Amino acid sequence: MRILVTGSAGFIGFHLARRLLAQGHQVIGLDGMTPYYDVGLKRDRHEILKTAPGFIETVQMLEDAEALNALCERHRPEMIVHLAAQAGVRYSLEAPRSYIDANLTGTFNIMEAARLGQVGHLMVASTSSVYGANRKTPFVETDRADEPMTIYAATKKGAELLTHTYSHLWKIPTTVVRFFTVYGPWGRPDMALFKFVEAIVEGRPIDVYNHGEMSRDFTYVSDLVMAIDLLSRRPPVEGAPVAYDSLSLVAPWRVVNIGAGAPFRLIDFITEIERCLGRTAERNYLPMQAGDVPATFADVSLLNALTGYTPHTPLAVGVRAFCDWYDDYHAPRAAALGPLHGDL
Repeated sequence: MRILVTGSAGFIGFHLARRLLAQGHQVIGLDGMTPYYDVGLKRDRHEILKTAPGFIETVQMLEDAEALNALCERHRPEMIVHLAAQAGVRYSLEAPRSYIDANLTGTFNIMEAARLGQVGHLMVASTSSVYGANRKTPFVETDRADEPMTIYAATKKGAELLTHTYSHLWKIPTTVVRFFTVYGPWGRPDMALFKFVEAIVEGRPIDVYNHGEMSRDFTYVSDLVMAIDLLSRRPPVEGAPVAYDSLSLVAPWRVVNIGAGAPFRLIDFITEIERCLGRTAERNYLPMQAGDVPATFADVSLLNALTGYTPHTPLAVGVRAFCDWYDDYHAPRAAALGPLHGDL
């Protein structure tokens, strides 16, 4: 199958592209290589993907609709997995326009490309952040999610709504996947695990927000891409859903949580990192940051009902895999592009 993966040089896109390539698919990898974090890390991910004969690298911005349409006309993808986005909850307070451009305009351009190319299945990444001020846990796909607390969350929820409209108007089978705190090897430097490990290794204090009174539904990246892969084989069909299903009554569209279904306390997460590194962190306890929520917790019943799969990697295993990768990546350059730790 010919599959367009946007954000292929990103953390999740890289892992998904590797999985699809290993299965024999042709992957058209599109990435803008934006400097939100170290572009060298993104290039290193693409260098690994380029060793596979089925990978086609494209570096361009999603906001360039003409270039995107030309790319799709040239390669005619049968499925699109749209992972590219301006990420980060806190950065959205500093650079809100970049979120509008990437997450709304970029997603609109992807939907147009899917419409023009009559794509068989459009998958769009969203986030647990859309649940916003919702305090009912675990978060269920059919819960109200109309109180976003950051610009990032608002743009992702807006993109979800746009995909539903397009799915209804043009009958594009569309699956929106809401991710819960993804972590693992080749992770993003702006995320907690990377920042904590880097600081502890370098002997710097770590910032612990809300005095550590937070919990997250940490999802190991291999589990996440397995779930995406399985869901990709189950494009939604318009119809009457069962009680727990988010399937639309007027469109071949649904939203699915992908999480571990087991929140973990931030303090315990830090302890696990310390155990892995054999070092104790100097903790700088701080108040809650604007836009943060005290807890995330995914109900993964729908994912399991659709695929028979539930993410299962223990946190200790996932943290160890990241620490091993981090050590290798900062070793001599020859080791940096070696085999990826963790099982894909």
